[in-house]
Formats: sequence, C-alpha cells, structure tokens
Amino acid sequence: MKRSLAKKYILALIGFAILVFLDQWTKQLAVSHLMDQGNIILIPGVLQLHYLENTGAAFSIMENKTIFFCIITPILCALMICLFIKLPDKKEYGSLRLILVFLLAGAIGNFIDRISYHYVIDFIYFSLINFPVFNVADIYVTCGVICLFFLILFVYSDKEFDEISAAALGRKKERK
Repeated sequence: MKRSLAKKYILALIGFAILVFLDQWTKQLAVSHLMDQGNIILIPGVLQLHYLENTGAAFSIMENKTIFFCIITPILCALMICLFIKLPDKKEYGSLRLILVFLLAGAIGNFIDRISYHYVIDFIYFSLINFPVFNVADIYVTCGVICLFFLILFVYSDKEFDEISAAALGRKKERK
C-alpha cells in the first residue's frame, strides 16, 4: 500500500472516531441534562433542545423496527467501507471519501444507540418549522447525502462514475 494512501486511511479513521465520539458525547449530555427535564430554549420560537427516544429511523419512520436496523446498518456500512477502500487513489475522489466518513459516522453513531438502548437519542428541535427532533449523527447523514447529491449532479462526469462503479463492483476499468 502506498504511504499516501495509508495516511488517508489513518486520517479517515481518526476523523471517523472523532465524529462518533462527538455524536455519543452530545447524546450523553442530552441524557444527563434533558431527560426528565423541560426543554432548553436556545432561540425562542426557533431552536430548542428536547429529549426524545426514537425507535424509528429519520422522521420516526419504521418505528419499532430495531432488528431490521440492526441487520441493515452493518451491511450498508460494510458496503461503504468497501467502496472507500476500492476507490482509485485520485484527488477527485477525496470529497467522496470524506462523505463516506460522515455517512459511516452517522450510521454507527445511531447504531450504537440502537444496540445499547433499543432506540436512538434525539434532542435537537427546530420549533420554527416543526421539524422532527434529530441528533448529531443525523446531521452527519443529512449533510453527507446532500453533498453526495451535489457531487452526482454537478461534479462527477461519466468517466468518474465509470471509475467509481468499476471500483465498487471490483472490476478493472476497460480501456477505450
């Protein structure tokens, strides 16, 4: 393995660990300061901290499907890790690697909750638009998906998609 690629893997692992730590730390703060307490108003009528135990996924869809999430999350994480590893070592895929780190950190952050508590701890609430209560891991996933769509729509060309799909499927890129 090239030295620069090993360095990228180490940096990605450190970044991943920091992101998961921040997610879990904020959730523990929510448990200790919000559970069985009133809401903490940060910006009146706009933003507050509100403790919630979410047994579903985003927007509380698929409530009480913990076993499903405990099966599907490791599979999706394994696929993302494989893609991360198999991506060509080129500068243009650095953004995709960073997005994969954020998606993995978000998935693992919520997975830890599901395994530990059988629910996900949510605590951030935008009351201005009555947005569902969410957490830091949800922010990682949401921002990651938005950035991924941006890459797909505005950055990557057909050539780069071919390289990504070839890497993901373990095929050698055909020369034309």
